[in-house]
Amino acid sequence: MNRPSLIKKFDKQAAKYDKRRDSDPLYKFRQRIFPEARGKVLEVAIGSGLNFPCYRSDIELIGLDFSQEMLKKAERAAKDYPFSTTLLQKDVETMVFDENSFDTIISSTSLYAYQKPVDVLNSFQKWCKPEGKILLLEHGICTNKFWAGMQKMIDPLAVRVVGCHQNRNISAMIKQSELKLMREERYLSGLLYMIWAKKGSQKDSN
Repeated sequence: MNRPSLIKKFDKQAAKYDKRRDSDPLYKFRQRIFPEARGKVLEVAIGSGLNFPCYRSDIELIGLDFSQEMLKKAERAAKDYPFSTTLLQKDVETMVFDENSFDTIISSTSLYAYQKPVDVLNSFQKWCKPEGKILLLEHGICTNKFWAGMQKMIDPLAVRVVGCHQNRNISAMIKQSELKLMREERYLSGLLYMIWAKKGSQKDSN
């Protein structure tokens, strides 16, 4: 799917994402991982700002999203929180930051939409400080064989309708990337991946 079409799909979904603020089905999982964010934090595909309630008051947040409508929702939501927030309408797949720029990098339910998700993970590797953290909450292929088969079956339709792949193996992507996996947890029949990672090294990749 070309980028303008994908952006339009997420623009149309912005109001739906914003409504999840009061009844977010993933909130308990977000709350398990994202309070670990410290210092200068980059959140990619920030959407409507559903992770805001999980963040400490003393972070400096930089949020990216290619959807202007999503950013409008996030900008409004950010006013209710004490931390510093800068929002940028940028595509993470083409964005450039200096190496070692961030203490924490956050991604939640975004890897399914990228054309080259491993390249995005490798960008996280470059942008994260050596002592920093990469925290991911993603959905992908299930461990349950029946549901995994259903995901593979509906994947082409899901991509056309909402721009989201349903059958990506997030664990395999981490292994293919230059990141160093520190911890992984799976929930909801393996559909939901919680990943704690950090900047890898040449030694780690050998």
